[in-house]
Amino acid sequence: MSDRPSPDDGISAAELAAKYGLSVSGARPGLAEYVRQMWGRRHFILAFSQAKLTAQYSQAKLGQLWQVATPLLNALVYFLIFGLILDADKGMPREVYIPFLVTGVFVFTFTQSSVMAGVRAISGNLGLVRALHFPRASLPISFALQQLQQLLFSMIVLFVVAVAFGSYPSLSWLLILPVLALQFCFNTGLALVFARMGAKTPDLAQLMPFVMRTWMYASGVMFSIPVMLADHPKWIADVLQWNPAAIYMDLMRFALIDGYGSENLPPHVWAVAGGWAALVALGGFVYFWKAEERYGRG
Repeated sequence: MSDRPSPDDGISAAELAAKYGLSVSGARPGLAEYVRQMWGRRHFILAFSQAKLTAQYSQAKLGQLWQVATPLLNALVYFLIFGLILDADKGMPREVYIPFLVTGVFVFTFTQSSVMAGVRAISGNLGLVRALHFPRASLPISFALQQLQQLLFSMIVLFVVAVAFGSYPSLSWLLILPVLALQFCFNTGLALVFARMGAKTPDLAQLMPFVMRTWMYASGVMFSIPVMLADHPKWIADVLQWNPAAIYMDLMRFALIDGYGSENLPPHVWAVAGGWAALVALGGFVYFWKAEERYGRG
C-alpha cells in the first residue's frame, strides 16, 4: 500500500459530493423541477386514481352504485330531519328545497372526501412511498382526482333530481364546469395540506371527521344561510357565506336550480371562488413540497 496522501484527503463530504457530481438521496428538488417531475408522472396520477376508484367498492355487492347511493341516502336522512322535522327549508318551495339539499350534500361530500383521503395519502401508503422514488404530491393529487371522478358519476343522479323537480337543462348548466374546476383546485390544495399534516400526525385522521361535520353544519348544506340567520347580526351570515364550501355549493345551486337566483349569492362570488381556489391550490402545493424529503422517514 502506498503511503502517499490521496488528493481527496482533507476534503469534506459536501466538497467531495460537489467535486464528483453527487447529490443527496431523496433531497427535495427545486420547485420548478418538482413541477416538471409531477408533469412527467401525470399518467401515473391518472391511472392510480382510477385504480383506487375501481377498488373502493370492489368488496360490495352493489359495487360502484355506492358512489351514488351513499350521498343520496345522506340527503334523504337530512331531508327527514331538517326538511320535515326541523323545517329548515323556511318556506322554500319543495321543488327548490329538495334539489337544493341534494346538491349541497353532493358538493360538500366532494370536499369532505378529498380532505379525508388527503389525510391518509402518505401515512396510508408508506410501503409505496418507501419503495419507489416519485414526487410525493402525486398521491394526494391522485386521491383528489379520484373524488372528482366519483362526483362526476354522482352528477348524473343530481341531474335527474333537478329535472324531476322542474329544473330543466339550460345555458346556466354550463356554469357547472367552471364551478367543478375551481372546487377541484381548492380540494386538491386542501388534500396536499392535510397530507403533509397527516404524514406527521397520523392521529389527525381520527379528528378530521368531527372537524368536517362542524364545517358541514356551518356551510348551509341543509339550509339557506341568509334566511336561517335573518334574526342574527348580519356579519355572522356574511362570514358563513364567504367560506369556500358554501361558495361552491351556492354556485352549483345557482347553475343547476331554476328557482335559486343570484339574489342568494354573495357579491363578487366568482372572484371569491377563484381566489379561494388559487390561494389554497398554490399554497397547499408549496406547503407540501417543502417537506418532500421527510415523507416516509422515521
